[in-house]
Amino acid sequence: MKKVYKVAGFDFAIIMPDDERAWGTMQNYEPFVTEDTGNYIFTAELVDAMPDTTGKQLVVASNMRADMPRAEMYDWDGKWLFEFAPTMEAPVRVIMLTDKEFTYMKFRVLGGWRFSSDIVMKMMFACATTHRNTLMMHASVTMHKGKGYLFLGVSGTGKSTHSQLWINNIEGCELLNDDHPALKVEDNGEVRVYGTPWSGKTSCYRNIDVPVGAIVDLHQAKKNEIRRLSLPEAYAVIFVSFAGLRFLKEQADGYHTTNAKVVGSVPCYRLDCLPDADAAWLCHNTVTQ
Repeated sequence: MKKVYKVAGFDFAIIMPDDERAWGTMQNYEPFVTEDTGNYIFTAELVDAMPDTTGKQLVVASNMRADMPRAEMYDWDGKWLFEFAPTMEAPVRVIMLTDKEFTYMKFRVLGGWRFSSDIVMKMMFACATTHRNTLMMHASVTMHKGKGYLFLGVSGTGKSTHSQLWINNIEGCELLNDDHPALKVEDNGEVRVYGTPWSGKTSCYRNIDVPVGAIVDLHQAKKNEIRRLSLPEAYAVIFVSFAGLRFLKEQADGYHTTNAKVVGSVPCYRLDCLPDADAAWLCHNTVTQ
């Protein structure tokens, strides 16, 4: 069976056996189901076995904390091979083999379907849209009066908390996505933010999009202060806040081009803040002007 999904205007296809039980665990993808036009940015196929990858050459291993997912990337037979585990010590749960253009991917799940499907689809989407003016952001996005406001920050800073403070204290606010929205520069130059099937620990899978009002980099502090960032500062903040393979030149070129377009069109701010309503109001009153 093949199902096709549209995220941020891009179609991708997932192929699995008709009776594969995993279909029943993919409720987060259902809002994004679309008609099959045959035009995909990538195709992902579930397989029962992977080829013998003896001779694979390690390119990079990534793990920021012991409790965060581990990823290892290899070069093998003219393809990229990825192995993922949910933590540093956990065994590999999913293997992914893709062409170097990220247009076709085979994956094998060894356990933990939800973790496995989401991590490989996020990776493929982020890499396949590199040269399509799109960045998959690590951000929480709140909507207000038809615009989206992205809250960035390192893990644990309080992105979700700040979004919730807007929602709880400012009338008319709604959550668009709480972890992996897609930021896209449209053909007319407008920057929009899109909901995706991936939203971290928050079940918020909304197939909607709005123009971006502002991007805010959050920092925990003992008092609430906000200032607008210069273009170089904004560029740096965004560059460390999207998902992707920055060390691959072909990928990096696309990221740099898109990042430059975003900072040239969207105001970016730094908010030093407490987790309180005053921080939400200070931010709102500044960035919505």
